[in-house]
Amino acid sequence: MSIATSGLHHVTAIAGDPQRNVDFYLKALGLRLVKTTVNFDDPGTYHLYYGDSSGKPGSLMTFFPWREAPVGLHGNGQATTTAFSVPQAAIGWWKSHLTSLGVAVSQVVNRDEEDVLTFRDPDGITIALVAHVQGDPREPWDHGFVPPEHAIRGLHSVTLSVDREEATAGMLVDDLGLRQVHEDSNRLRFAAGEGGAGALVDVLVTPEAPQGVVAVGTVHHVAWRAPDERTQAEWREELVDRGVNVTSILDRQYFRSIYFREPGGTLLEVATDEPGFAIDEPLLELGRALKLPPWLEPKREEIEAMLPKLNLPSESGKPA
Repeated sequence: MSIATSGLHHVTAIAGDPQRNVDFYLKALGLRLVKTTVNFDDPGTYHLYYGDSSGKPGSLMTFFPWREAPVGLHGNGQATTTAFSVPQAAIGWWKSHLTSLGVAVSQVVNRDEEDVLTFRDPDGITIALVAHVQGDPREPWDHGFVPPEHAIRGLHSVTLSVDREEATAGMLVDDLGLRQVHEDSNRLRFAAGEGGAGALVDVLVTPEAPQGVVAVGTVHHVAWRAPDERTQAEWREELVDRGVNVTSILDRQYFRSIYFREPGGTLLEVATDEPGFAIDEPLLELGRALKLPPWLEPKREEIEAMLPKLNLPSESGKPA
């Protein structure tokens, strides 16, 4: 493959109640709601984007909150853990902070020389906070509910659970341009670009685990970065030539996307860095209002009537 990703773009998961989702990711994790929009394929459902101050690629976790959908099953063929990067000295603070909010957290474990704290969000999605051993120069969202010195810097990695690793590892290397950098028992780590936080994926080999079912409380897909539309189009052509069943290029308003599955079953996306989240509202006002793409704008009144009202906290950390 002549094209390689530089790292993670975003992770998209399925939530239940949207207000509960907003409260947890803003108030408990201190992320910024950088875009409030809808699922373009199901406009009666929100699509909520959380990230850093501007929603830079590599900082983002997004959700489709389907209140009436069934609960999913964690297992093979899914991304089973989404990890965020935090400062090295912050793990103890996070354990105390989350415990004070009633979140059940794991013991801190050391993996690949990094301290890791694991817990579940209110829908059961597994989240990890990793004190990245090399440090993380990315700036956090500094107007949220978590003090900046402890705040999340962005995505650290994702874990894909599979029943066998060979084909999945082959696609990560051959089709995404990653390289294997570590192996510990049944966990293999791959890195994009120069590696480090935001450019890592772990492949966890669990042949005894059930096949996962994607629904509420599970990750829907994992997106990798492409710098621009031209590169993405060339990448798609190469994937097609290699026999990968890949979608056409889809307009997601804030980036362009293609989708395909890795052999273990996880849905992957390649998303462009451009144009970003400030194309339809000022940077200081990101996420505060419902934004619709031009093709859905004529149906705004109908769409707003279907969506539950969200009570969003203000940037000062007080109810809006």
